[in-house]
Amino acid sequence: MNKDLISAVEALEIEAGISKETMFDTIEKALREEYKAQYGNSKEESQDCRVVVDRETGDFHLFADRTVVDDAELDIEHDYNDKDIKLSSAKKIKEDAKPGDVIEVEFKTDEFTRTASKAAKNAIVQKIREEQKEALYKEYKDKEGNIITGIVQRIDDKGNILLDIGKTQTDLRVDEQVPGERYERGDRIRVVVSEVVTREKRGTIIRVSRTSPLLVKRLFEEGVTEIQSGLVEIKAIAREAGSRTKMAVVSNDPSVDPVGACVGRNGERVKTIVNELGNEQIDIITWDENPAQLIVNALSPAKVVSIIADEDEKKAQLVVSDKQLSLAIGKAGQNVRLAAKLTGYGIDIKSESQAEDFTEMADDDQYTEPDEDADETEDVQEAQVSEEIIDNEPDEEEPDVQSEEDTDEEQAGNPEEDKELEDESEERKDEQ
Repeated sequence: MNKDLISAVEALEIEAGISKETMFDTIEKALREEYKAQYGNSKEESQDCRVVVDRETGDFHLFADRTVVDDAELDIEHDYNDKDIKLSSAKKIKEDAKPGDVIEVEFKTDEFTRTASKAAKNAIVQKIREEQKEALYKEYKDKEGNIITGIVQRIDDKGNILLDIGKTQTDLRVDEQVPGERYERGDRIRVVVSEVVTREKRGTIIRVSRTSPLLVKRLFEEGVTEIQSGLVEIKAIAREAGSRTKMAVVSNDPSVDPVGACVGRNGERVKTIVNELGNEQIDIITWDENPAQLIVNALSPAKVVSIIADEDEKKAQLVVSDKQLSLAIGKAGQNVRLAAKLTGYGIDIKSESQAEDFTEMADDDQYTEPDEDADETEDVQEAQVSEEIIDNEPDEEEPDVQSEEDTDEEQAGNPEEDKELEDESEERKDEQ
């Protein structure tokens, strides 16, 4: 190890962003572990080993503690063994050394075998790679939720895009791309870093997106000074990427119009963002703490006639004019769908005529809600009605036909009644 090591460390600091001191610490730890593996015959000896790398020359030095003993007690050829050092040798290091003292002894680096040196270098390389991964993770973790620019490197058969984002590469998956946008190799794309995670085998994974509502938020933060200063705040965003976005904003200063600040003079601010998003429509509304009013604002440009909002159930019933119904619902239900996402409420919309019909039915005493036995009930009711009609119909008049006997009796009269009439007539004559 020499000045070549110093040059390599300095280059890695520039390219990988790892500080020189961090890499020197890594090298020293790796060499210490290698020493312990090769020379550590006891726990105590393993603990007292120390490695120092010269920051100027790149040379490394090995140190270990030894106990001073009289020369006669240490009958060995060398000056020290794995625990002790001769007093005569100790005085060369420390003049006032005496038996029983513990002094730090430097070992010659050539005592490392070639195999040990190679193993140490491999450990150093591995550690540096780990440090690079950690540095990469920290750098992009700090960018999580922010916009970065990537350059298209490759587009696979499924449409996934490989982006060069600086110190690494990442994929912009098909489901994170705005429908309708087309890219070619070399194009620059602005994306938002949606998530940064680290995996033991795959290392740092950086997920980016162009469909996230967070991209819209960051674009407005970049382009609207009132948002940067905190005068205007973005409260909520609902987005269907490539088609339409609804954004609710509020002003922290009564003198500042939050919607006007986001739109800009002659719409310049919002137009810039619309162009960045491929002409995606953006509706900007005023945030309101009153859920009912917020829902009314969210359904813009449709005008609401009346609304009932249930805060507990998170549901709202609205009435709009017949002409505004289709506008309130939007194409394929998009307007009401985005309003529901923005407010967090389930929204039921009726036209005025629909609402009137419903009210009339609800007020009708004979009206009953249909249930699962509705068909059977209708059949029974129809049968009962039919029977009543039959019972109430007048009997058909019998033809007024008399028998010949009855006719003769009427013509002949009753003899007894005729006799009584004759007697009464004679009595009147006598009286006269």
